[in-house]
Amino acid sequence: MGNRVRVDLLIQGGQVVTAAHQSYPVRGREMNELNVIDQGWVACQGDTIVGVGTQQSLESKLEITDSTRVIDATGQVVTPGLVDPHTHLIFGGSREDEFYLRAQGADYMDIMEAGGGIASSVRATRNESLAELVESGRKRLKWMLNMGVTTVECKSGYGLDLDTELKQLEAVGILKQEQPVELVSTFLGAHAWPEEFKGNQEGYVDFLIDTVLPRVKDEELAEYVDVFTEKGVFSVEQSRRIFRKAQELGFKLRVHADEMNTLGGAELAAEMGMSSADHLLMVSDQGIQALGESGVVPILLPGTAFTLRKPYAPARKMLDAGLPLALATDFNPGSCPTASLALVMSIACLYMAMTPEEVFHAVTINAAHSLGRSDRIGSIEVGKQADLAIFDTDHYKKIPYFFGVNLVTTVVKQGRVI
Repeated sequence: MGNRVRVDLLIQGGQVVTAAHQSYPVRGREMNELNVIDQGWVACQGDTIVGVGTQQSLESKLEITDSTRVIDATGQVVTPGLVDPHTHLIFGGSREDEFYLRAQGADYMDIMEAGGGIASSVRATRNESLAELVESGRKRLKWMLNMGVTTVECKSGYGLDLDTELKQLEAVGILKQEQPVELVSTFLGAHAWPEEFKGNQEGYVDFLIDTVLPRVKDEELAEYVDVFTEKGVFSVEQSRRIFRKAQELGFKLRVHADEMNTLGGAELAAEMGMSSADHLLMVSDQGIQALGESGVVPILLPGTAFTLRKPYAPARKMLDAGLPLALATDFNPGSCPTASLALVMSIACLYMAMTPEEVFHAVTINAAHSLGRSDRIGSIEVGKQADLAIFDTDHYKKIPYFFGVNLVTTVVKQGRVI
């Protein structure tokens, strides 16, 4: 056999969307240049990709034996495992009544000020046990995995007190160990003002800085810290204080920025060298320019604009400015109760004028880059982790086109068919 590479798993005959480029993240116009191999082969050894190309280019280099698992993907599309870089996966209760209230014209922020919204989820999450949060999280991750998602970012933020914030992050930690989807933990204690600190906003900011952040760090419960920087929630200056302490403690940063109002969250993300700035429905031209001059990945959440019936983030303007966009579900019980990244891809094409090529980069390699993992996941390249999804359609453009339909037939995580 000479120097042939042993193959444990071979996927052959499909249209392979590699999403591979020279460097990451993929920016601006480059996002329209999608690397696709028709009738391609993807070969895996253990948890690693060892061959990507055509049969002609690979056959003589691979050792395929009786023990090699072969998947015939003829007439199907093979993509990197999808990456969802912004979710609020762990929460108690649900808010279907608000969903219908908003459908009748109620405003999200008005509902929140009347004691609904995030406060409603906080009450429910405080009342649920760790085991109950793990159980509901497990079920939701199964929904995502079935739709080709192999890596998910999970935020806390429905506790707003020490014990429940830690409980949410502990639930993520347990789920990391017991199911196949790779999870990335984010502490979002600065999600809303808790009842206990009514009229004492600075007191809550101090509490997060002095008490909660050090505990989260000591117990190694999160990789990132996020803040809901928004009018009526955390000001830019309050956010900066929290983020400075988080940086001091060694956390990486993400931010809910310029969602309902133009507040300067994008500029703050650029100033502090954050990993991502998320939402950006109301981002200013100055904010776009600041992001363009930084290494920050903008994560757009069109499912949220769709649910709240708000204007969409200016994706084309950002792409024209050379920004590297990512997309996420923002799965949460209030403003976006969908776990379907495929639906988000369709909405991005229909309402933000993104092309299918841009959308595929946004849910694979750029999403992975926003989580600090583009060296390992997000594209189909030799040496990377074998995270793959197979769709039952013959062209990648048909995946966002058949909106609301789950076309995934097979998911591979770390070389293992799930």
